[in-house]
Amino acid sequence: MQLMLVAVGKLRPALREVCDDYLRRLGRFIPIEEREVKEAGRATTGSLQRDAEGKRLLAAVPDRSDVVLLDVAGEPWTSEALAERLETWRRDARDRTLIIGGASGVAPAVRERAGTIWSLGALTLPHELARVVVVEQLYRASTILRGEPYHRGAR
Repeated sequence: MQLMLVAVGKLRPALREVCDDYLRRLGRFIPIEEREVKEAGRATTGSLQRDAEGKRLLAAVPDRSDVVLLDVAGEPWTSEALAERLETWRRDARDRTLIIGGASGVAPAVRERAGTIWSLGALTLPHELARVVVVEQLYRASTILRGEPYHRGAR
């Protein structure tokens, strides 16, 4: 199984550093690749922006990859539930692409391509920060599966 994270925009240096640290750690457990697609111009309407970014996002997804969309309308998972999903994904041996849209959300075509929609919760997060949270949670889920002490769980 190969994981790919496809996201709109570039991370600011401080967030890039944190994301790279978790990507490096996660890479010890799961092959993962990150792709950034260009943000649409801010002068367009939200709908046009979503559509332009949606085309770029979908173009970055490998043909046979199952898509997991990060969206507030999705299902929230605990870290333990994510670990269970990650283990199922490994057993399936199918590649997974996680998509994080831009500030205006995602186009309907992206939503239609997604087989799974995952929510990080009801809070509104900047898409840059959401990317760091997703990579950290994937790392956390991997340590849960390996029984490593990074995740101590609820007490």
